[in-house]
Parts: sequence; C-alpha cells; structure tokens
Amino acid sequence: MSDSSSQRPPPAPPRAGWTRLAGAWAGHRLGTVFRSLRRPSYRAYFLGQGVSLVGTWIQNTARGWLVYELTGSAFMLGLVAFCGQIFSFFMTPLAGVLADRFNRRSMILVTQSLATAQALLLGILALTGLIEVWHIITLSLFAGIVSAFDIPARQSFVADMIGDKEDFGNAIALNSSLFNIARIIGPMIGALLIAAGNRLAQAAGLSQSVPHAGAGICFVINAASFGAIIWVLAKMDIPPRQVRPLPARQMLSNMREGFSYAFSHPGIGSILLLLAGVSMLAMPFQELLPIFAKDILGGGAQVYGYLLSATGAGAFAGAILLAARRRMEGLGKLMAVAVGIVGLAMMMFSQSRLLWLSLLLVLVAGFGMMVRGAGANTLIQMLVDDDKRGRVVSIYIMAQMGVAPFGNLIQGYLARLFGAPAVVLVAGLLCLAAAVWFARRLPAIQRHLQFQRVCPALTALEAEMAAIPASIENPADRL
Repeated sequence: MSDSSSQRPPPAPPRAGWTRLAGAWAGHRLGTVFRSLRRPSYRAYFLGQGVSLVGTWIQNTARGWLVYELTGSAFMLGLVAFCGQIFSFFMTPLAGVLADRFNRRSMILVTQSLATAQALLLGILALTGLIEVWHIITLSLFAGIVSAFDIPARQSFVADMIGDKEDFGNAIALNSSLFNIARIIGPMIGALLIAAGNRLAQAAGLSQSVPHAGAGICFVINAASFGAIIWVLAKMDIPPRQVRPLPARQMLSNMREGFSYAFSHPGIGSILLLLAGVSMLAMPFQELLPIFAKDILGGGAQVYGYLLSATGAGAFAGAILLAARRRMEGLGKLMAVAVGIVGLAMMMFSQSRLLWLSLLLVLVAGFGMMVRGAGANTLIQMLVDDDKRGRVVSIYIMAQMGVAPFGNLIQGYLARLFGAPAVVLVAGLLCLAAAVWFARRLPAIQRHLQFQRVCPALTALEAEMAAIPASIENPADRL
C-alpha cells in the first residue's frame, strides 16, 4: 500500500497565501476607489470630461504666462484671475436655482459650447499677433460668466448620474482626482507647447508678427478639447429629472431660501465659512506662481509648468485618499489638518529658493487644498436635501471660488508693494489660524451629524408606532 502522504501535492510556499491575500486586498481597494465608474453614463462623462479638463489646464497655463510676459505685473496677474472668477461670487446663486429647476444636461451643453467659442477666439487673436491684455481681461470676464452657470450644473449633474447617495462621496472624489490628473498633465503639455510654438514661429521667421504663437496653439487645443464632453453629453441617455416650473418672481425667494438653509445648518454653515476664508487666503498664491518661477527661482515657462503640475500631483493624491474612504467619520478632522498643512507649506514655500524644495512644498499644499475642497463637497452633498442641492452647491462654489477673486486682487496689489514671498508668508499664517478655528467647531458639527443620523431612525419608529391598530389595549388605560 502506497503512502497517501506521498500522493498529496506539496504545500504552497508560505508567502503564496500572503500574495493571494495582498492581491485580493488590492483588488478590493481598487474596486472601492473606482466603484462609481460601474455606471456607464458616469463612466462616459468621466472620460469626456477628462479630455476637456486637460485642455482647460493647457489654456490656464498659457494664459498666466502670457499675461506676465505682456505686462510683467503681479497686479495684472491678480486682475485677470479676478475677472475670470468674480462672477462665481455674484451669479452662482442664480445658477443654483436654475440647476434645481431646469434640465442640467442642457445647461452644461450650452455652457460648454460658449466656452469653446471663448477659447477659439483667444487662439485666433494670439495666432494673428493681435492679442493684448484687454482682450484677455474681456474674454476672462466672459469665461467667468459661463463658468458661474456651468459649475453648479455640473456638480449637481453628478447626483443625477449616480443616484445612490452612498456613492456620492466616491464620485465627487473621482471627479476631483480627474481634475487634478488634468492639472498634472495639462500644465506640462502647456509649457512644452508654449516653448515649441514660439520656437516654430521663430524658425519660420514669424516671431515678430506672432510673438505668442505657443500660447495661441494652447488656446486652440483647448477649444478642440471641449468637443469630447459635448459629444458625450449629446449621446448620454439619462431619465429626465422631475422638476417643477419656477415663475421668475419666485427666483429671489428661492435664492434666499437656499442661503437661509445653508447658513442655519450648523455643519454646512461652518464648512462654507472655512471654504471662503481659505479660498481667499490660499488659492491666490497659485496665481502668483509665474513670479516665483521667473523672478525667484530663475526659470521660464517650463518651471512654471512644473510648479503647476506638482500642485496637481499633490491634489491628485488627496483625491485618491478621499475616494478610498467609505465613511464620513473623521472627515471633518481630516479637513482641519489639511488646512493646517496648506498654511505650513505656503509659509515654507514663500522662503524657498531651491526648485526641488519649492516643488515638494507646492505638492504638499496641493494635497491639503484638495482634501479641504473635496472633503467639504462630500460632506455638503451628503447633508443637503435633494430639492435644495443645486442652490447649496452654488453657495459651495461661491465660497470655494467666488471669494478667491477678491483674494487675487488684494494679494496681487500687496505683492506689487511688498513682494510675493511676504504676501504668501502672511496668507499661510492666517490659514493656520483658520485650521485652529475649524478644529474648535468640530464637536458641534459632529453632534449635529449624529443627530441627523438618529432622526431617520426616529421617524421610522414613529411611523411603525402609528401603524399599530388603535384597538390594542393601552396598559395606561388600566390606571
């Protein structure tokens, strides 16, 4: 009789089990991070938007560099950024009402088509050698109006595609990660195109008549990139939302209702105040990066592109971190820490004169800014009532982007007087103070979140109690 043990297969090496376990864990984590992409409509929108966002960052890079080349002025950098964002402050509340009352997909198709025309006109002006700063300012104002209506519709449209509230946070984080992948790739491509286009014009003997050919190429490429998202939206099949018509006379009362709801809500109100404060302090420093690239670090368009890409890389890491989270618990604390990180990174960046250290610091700042912004968006989208989503999202955008123009204008003016490093140093210090304030608000926000989780259970219990037949004897009646 043969030994049965000799017929058994040899035991697997000890590490094989750990390898399988690690593979299963990695597959589970990847499934968690990308779970929203299982929906075909959202997947197509995600890819189309990715192409468009790369084009947008190519244009943003070219615009900032072109303004500084034309003027050499920190104030003009701030002014152009102010013009591109100021309408986010004044018009997003109206846009939020429209996003709640009209077809969001149709709104996005209109805004994206207008953005295409704006980019194409910039490209034509640059490639014909006619472009001047006032052209950029005027078209930035137009782009700001378009963006004020586009962003609330796009942010709210994610909920239409996803449907399941459990995946809202994941979809928002994936959107943020996509934005920041584009923020990494776009500036690098933009910087290369600026240099290559200018060399091409010089080789063709056109450098005098078309001194900004590289920027013009960037603008035209951005115009073409909008075609991807327009095509996806036109082909998308999503059931129409149930909306009720809104008379014009009720728009103002609806806007007031949105503001009252947002700022009377303990959690949403505190988050919005943090967003507004940090947006005014931290976002403008990115508009001053051409000064650091050219005058402080001694580089050119490529160094500027590296700084923007490093900011995007840090923000992408923050978005992936948030996409992997399945719960809201601890997100408020993470936001407070992130704002503190932004403040410290800005203070150190203001004093850096080494390229590698500056790149590392803007990467860290980008990480903190993303965790703050996308974390706030996730919490707000989870907390808000669906019939007020568009209005509250518009207020979120107002706090996130609408106050930044004032910071751009103020910091651009102060940078001209005192220098960009001093302005960024003080702004970073104030960000640290904002982080401390928000951390002290967290217990009250947490109590409100716990109350909101308990309320649905209490409502369900009340409904069950009401369904009990009245004929059942109540023990109190015996007393």
